[in-house]
Amino acid sequence: MKQQVFNPFLPLYECIPDGEPHVFGDRVYLFGSHDKEGGETFCMLDYVVYSAPVEDLSDWRCEGTIYSAKQDPLYCDERPYMYAPDVVRGNDGRYYLYYCLSGSFGHGGYHGPISVAVCDTPAGKYEYLGVVRYPDGTPMKKYVCFDPGVINDNGTIRIYYGTQYDYEEQPGFAENEEKIQQEMQMFGKSREEILGTPDSVMGAVMAIVGDDMLTVTEEPRHIIPYRVKGTSFEAHPFFEASSIRKIGDTYYFIYSSQQNHELCYATSRYPDRDFVFGGTIVSNGDVGMNGRSSADRLNMTGTTHGSVELIGGQWYVFYHRLTHKSDYSRQACAERITIAEDGSIAQVEITSCGLNGKPLEAKGSYPAVIACNITNGHMPHGSNSIYTDSFPNVNHDGNDRYITEICDGTLIGYKYFQFEDVRSISATFRGDAQGVLEISTEIGGEKIGEITISPSESWMDADASVSVENGVHALYLTFKGTGLMDLSAIAFM
Repeated sequence: MKQQVFNPFLPLYECIPDGEPHVFGDRVYLFGSHDKEGGETFCMLDYVVYSAPVEDLSDWRCEGTIYSAKQDPLYCDERPYMYAPDVVRGNDGRYYLYYCLSGSFGHGGYHGPISVAVCDTPAGKYEYLGVVRYPDGTPMKKYVCFDPGVINDNGTIRIYYGTQYDYEEQPGFAENEEKIQQEMQMFGKSREEILGTPDSVMGAVMAIVGDDMLTVTEEPRHIIPYRVKGTSFEAHPFFEASSIRKIGDTYYFIYSSQQNHELCYATSRYPDRDFVFGGTIVSNGDVGMNGRSSADRLNMTGTTHGSVELIGGQWYVFYHRLTHKSDYSRQACAERITIAEDGSIAQVEITSCGLNGKPLEAKGSYPAVIACNITNGHMPHGSNSIYTDSFPNVNHDGNDRYITEICDGTLIGYKYFQFEDVRSISATFRGDAQGVLEISTEIGGEKIGEITISPSESWMDADASVSVENGVHALYLTFKGTGLMDLSAIAFM
């Protein structure tokens, strides 16, 4: 590493959720949606790409805007935003971008086809190519075209997509006119499509296209059960965010479950059938980690989307976190994962050090917003919403980025730091709060120091002597007192 890197690993103003990491040549590229910092809805900005050398994951650079929604002939006032994309290298050596258009808050996002753009390089200026279609030119809209993930499987181009709600799992669905109408409206499907087909319009599916990257050569079909009761997927049903990887002879289908805060995976020896649920890879609230319940989530949770990639001999999972008390300002994060000899992937905890490959050095100053845990003990789950009630969150004002609305009992956590002869820790804060920041290396652990907090309209610094053994430790700050405060930085001395 030329320098340290932490989560989120892109510039703190940048919001690239739904990340699909791909190594092309000697660089890793992150393709994703593009949220506006402090945005009002999902994916308000055009696609940009960041990349880094595979040998230095601290050196991310912006490749610029690669594609604009207005380049798509289907762009309109009702559907002006581009949702989660994926990129694949075609058999002709060119790069193909697959995506779907949507409207504010997802309206209309389930109605259209899958669009495709093409470029000679991974991060150049893509040009619109067309929509995934049948040989007669009719747009392919079978099932629900949403969140495409694509793989070049030894010359075969496979597209995975879909979404799933539990309408049809509910008793008496076929006789429940209200639920039928809801499904028809949400997914743009007719009554005949919903009730008159031998399978559901929902669920995860796979289609194959030819070398033109557009024309369907093999009809879409379900790859995992779309009715999950009694299957291995029952506790973690597919929701959205299809992504596919082939590792050795095994296909890994990565997806966001209906828990809506976790990336899960399923495996099969076949690309189009017999997938079995594997487990959770990561949760943006650490739910499920060491038995943690959703009620004890360590962050505001919400939509997640991402995938895994082998970079320089190490596997990583890329995911996103929520900021600004909403689902609309999501930032890219990553963690190291291990694929065991039996092919399983154990859930990993979310950390502040992510791609760094080792703990951060407990030296100098760090932005407070690299905290991996922010909770007041009862954090909400945000799905397609902006909250107005008060709770601690990452926010910004101009070029200032900070944790705000810190109140009595708020816990702010960083994992992990390498402590070497640290004698004091300082905080940069403001607000009308009065009290202390208790410092510990474990949640609920022994206090190793406390920083006195007093009211200040402008940013001010205060520090505390600490007693901590050398070695790798987490750092937790817990506010005890009255009022609200903002925290912009922490520092070690």
